[in-house]
Amino acid sequence: MIKDITIGRYYQGDSVLHRLDPRVKIFLCALYMIAIFILSTAPALFATIAVVTFLAILSSVPPRVILGTIRPILFLLFFILVLNALTIRTGNILFAFSFIRITDEGIKTAILMTLRLLLLVVGTSILLTLTTTPLLMADSLESLFGPLKKIHIPVHEMAMMMSIALRFVPTLVEETDKIMKAQAARGAEYDTGNLFARAKGYVSVLVPLFVSAFKRAEELAVAMDARCYRGGEGRTKLRILRITKSDIFWLLFLSFLAIALILLDLYVKIR
Repeated sequence: MIKDITIGRYYQGDSVLHRLDPRVKIFLCALYMIAIFILSTAPALFATIAVVTFLAILSSVPPRVILGTIRPILFLLFFILVLNALTIRTGNILFAFSFIRITDEGIKTAILMTLRLLLLVVGTSILLTLTTTPLLMADSLESLFGPLKKIHIPVHEMAMMMSIALRFVPTLVEETDKIMKAQAARGAEYDTGNLFARAKGYVSVLVPLFVSAFKRAEELAVAMDARCYRGGEGRTKLRILRITKSDIFWLLFLSFLAIALILLDLYVKIR
């Protein structure tokens, strides 16, 4: 169901990753993404699966919640798998029919590219969105990009907008689910007919969804104005972010794992 999608949702908990400083998690997330884009060998990517499994255990997030981050990209994963399998023509031919030619190199590349995207989404979700509240994420981004304030870049406002966007992803997903159920009760069908008929059916969902989104945006703007929100100038914080010894330990340890994956990938390539 659409309501089971967990992208942008925070899972409440008190695990090691939940307690980790959000600035450390953002740095680790960036390092993890760099490592994923560098890795191109099967042993390194399969070793990454073990690292992501370790992170999932550290986060104490249920597997069903983690798997929920995959549902929105299932079509994209399938598209990447098929596209790479059909377009890469090098290697030994496994199947050929008319203009279609599938090779062993194409299958290998397709699997590796799909696995890379899958690990990228799951790993970043565990490290960041599932274990960090939108408010802490906004505070950490404002802290990291604080020096840019000296050249008059509105860091606070940009962090606030990103925080609000992440906060309302689950809300819009729930709103979409309600609208689809209401329209289905009125006779709308989304799973029958050809592609154009289905796309036409989704118009009955998009229109009320946009109306609801603009209404929520207006209500949020009025609420912020009523509370005298005027941006980041002169604002104080109830919770000040501080790096602890535990944060430094996990920063060094998880950074070591990311560097080890890159070194393993280089070792496999030069063999």
